[in-house]
Amino acid sequence: MIPLTTPRWLTSYYFVRAGVAAAWVAAAYTIGRSTPLFAAALLVAYPAWDAAANLADARHSGGLARNPSQVINAVVSIVTALAAALALRQSPYAVLDVFGAWAILAGLLQLATGVRRWSTGAQWAMILSGAQSALAGTHFVVKANGPTVPGITDIAPYAAFGAFYFLVSAIWLTVTRARHASQGRAV
Repeated sequence: MIPLTTPRWLTSYYFVRAGVAAAWVAAAYTIGRSTPLFAAALLVAYPAWDAAANLADARHSGGLARNPSQVINAVVSIVTALAAALALRQSPYAVLDVFGAWAILAGLLQLATGVRRWSTGAQWAMILSGAQSALAGTHFVVKANGPTVPGITDIAPYAAFGAFYFLVSAIWLTVTRARHASQGRAV
C-alpha cells in the first residue's frame, strides 16, 4: 500500500526510466548493432544516464543524505561510464567485464534502495530487478572470459529487463493511486 505522503515523483520517475531504457534497447538493436561508433556512445551513455537518474531521484526523494544507496549507485555508474570508455579502447571482452561489475554493484544497490523504500509500494519489482541485475552481472563476467566475442546486443536484454521492471513499478503505483482515488483517499 502507498502511504499518503508518497510523492508522485516516483511514478513519473519509473515511467521515464522505463522509456529511456526501452529507447536504449531499440537503439542498441538497430543502429548500435551495425554502427560501432554509435554502439560505443550507447555503452558510455547507459551508465551515465543511470548516474543522473539516481541523483535526480535521490534529490526528489528526501535529498542525498537520506538516500545513500542511490548516491553510491550514482558514483558507481559514473565510474562505470568512464571505465566503459576506456574499455572500448581495449576489447569487447573488457567492455562486458565492466558492465558485469557494474550490473552486480548497481543491482545490489538497487535492491538496497527497494528494501529501504518498501513502504512506498511497488518495490517488490525493484528488489527483483536488483537481484536479477546482480545475477546478470555475474553472467556478463563469465561471458567476458569466454570464447565468443561480445557485443552491444549481449547487454541489451539486461536493459530490456530493467525497462520492464521500471514499467511494472510505475503501473503498479498508478493503479494503486487510482484505487485510492476511487475510494476517496488522496495519494
